[in-house]
Parts: sequence; C-alpha cells; structure tokens
Amino acid sequence: MHSVCVTGAGGFVASWVVKELLAKGYIVHGTVRDPDDEKKNGHLKKLEHANERLHLFKADMLDYAGLCIAIDGCTGVIHVATPVPAGKVTNPQPEMLEPAITGTRNVMNACLKSKVNKVLVVSSMTAIFVNPSWPKDRPMDENCWSDAEFCKKNEKWYCASKVISEREALEFGKKNNLNVVTICPAMVFGPMLQSTICTTNTILLNLFKGKNSFNLGELDKPEEDIPIPIVDVRDCAKALLLAYEKPEAEGSPCGLNEELNYTCEKIMKLGWSHRSLEETLVDSVKNMKEAGLLS
Repeated sequence: MHSVCVTGAGGFVASWVVKELLAKGYIVHGTVRDPDDEKKNGHLKKLEHANERLHLFKADMLDYAGLCIAIDGCTGVIHVATPVPAGKVTNPQPEMLEPAITGTRNVMNACLKSKVNKVLVVSSMTAIFVNPSWPKDRPMDENCWSDAEFCKKNEKWYCASKVISEREALEFGKKNNLNVVTICPAMVFGPMLQSTICTTNTILLNLFKGKNSFNLGELDKPEEDIPIPIVDVRDCAKALLLAYEKPEAEGSPCGLNEELNYTCEKIMKLGWSHRSLEETLVDSVKNMKEAGLLS
C-alpha cells in the first residue's frame, strides 16, 4: 500500500486531497502545525478510513527536519501548503516571498533525501497570467510564466512567490532526477471540510451578503472588470490526484478555463472534467448554512 505525504493537510484544498487519497486506499502522512489542534485539524480525523490510514505530523514548511520525518517512507508527496502570515502583511518580502520559496526548497530537499518517486507541487494561476509581454491572442499554457521581476516591482508578492517557487521546483527535479509535476489551479471555491472558513470562501460569503471583498491587487489591471477563472475544490482535488497518479503527467498542467484564454488541455487529456459553476455555488451555500455562516 503506497504512502503519500500531503503538506498543509488541514487546509481547504489539502483536506479534500486527503479525503480523496484515503478513499482510494492510500496511507496518508499529513503535515500540520499542531496535530492536537482540533479546531484546525479535527475534521481530518473524522474522514472515512482516517483511523486506519491517516498519520498527522507536526511540521511547517520552514521546518526541514520535521518535513523529513513526515515524508520518510512515502512513495510520493503532494505539496499544497504555502506559508501565509497571520494578519496584515507589513513587510511582504520576508513575510510572504522568502518563506514560500524556502518552504518549497525544504520540501524538495526532503523529497530527495527520502527518495520519493513523484512530487506534485500545487502552484497557482497567478504563476501564469502576470505577463505583460505575452501575446493577447495566444492561449496561456505551460510556456507562459508570470514575470517575477515585474511582480516584485509592482508588489505582487503572492504572484512572485508562486512563479519563483514553481520554477525552482521544476528545475530542482531536472537537476536531481526527481519526477516533479506542477499544477496551476484557478480561484478555488466550494464546500469546506474544515470548520474555519478559508480565504476564498470568505470572498464568496461576502458576495452572498452583498459585499465585494475580492482583492484584485495581484492582477495586471485591478481597476478594470476582468473575468476570474474558478474551479470547484472537489474538482481541484481530483485534478491533483490525476496529475499525481498518471505516469504521463509531466511539466506544468494548468487547471484553468480555456474560455478566458488559459488552456487546461494537458489536464483534460488526463481524464479530468469539472462540474458547473451553478453546482459549486449551490453546494457552497448549503455548506455555509450548515456551518452557521448564512442565516
């Protein structure tokens, strides 16, 4: 029975990845900051098969030794976690950029040390679309990268952290003969497994309440109305498992909407399909009502 380590296991996307892995018979090693924090991680212990096959390890992305312990004995790793500072960011380079890059480096080195067979790195659409020089009529695919220097110059720190981390991970894989695949999801909405509301669903909840709290500061032209590609968290988790399990998955599959000039051709060829936005919104409303977030 194969073991897979999921970093940041208690998070919105990662929780669904853990659920999918357990349902498919994997042993799951999940890294969390505090395995005894029931508010943040108790939902993981309630998942089906968690008692038999889920093991939580205390480690964050800046804890190389802890990551080595969590990854040891695993066949593969799905790296979902991104260090996010609590509260308002006052010094973005050391608070956002450097921890994300260092965290990915630590995961890669721990994977190499443990001789895992495959590493799936969860990047973001923001690693793709902040590229002022990309031809407007050419679909954005794995050949399109956000301009890291442009991002830093314009204080798009999340974009910068994602594009630098993803590129480094792929280069690390090539240099060390480590099978590294990256995937770039769109904005993730959908029902939550955890009890605390995540960042993206906070945006959705506010929209339901008539308040627009989209933070468009990371986009090229935040003053304009622009389409935002969206993916359901359940479809995102399935895309990650496809990219992890399929031997033909390589490079950087994009999990975005081709109608917005992003292509998701590579992940579609692996057998991925997605539900409608209406289903995502309906299920999100039901989930928020059950959680007492909507009256």
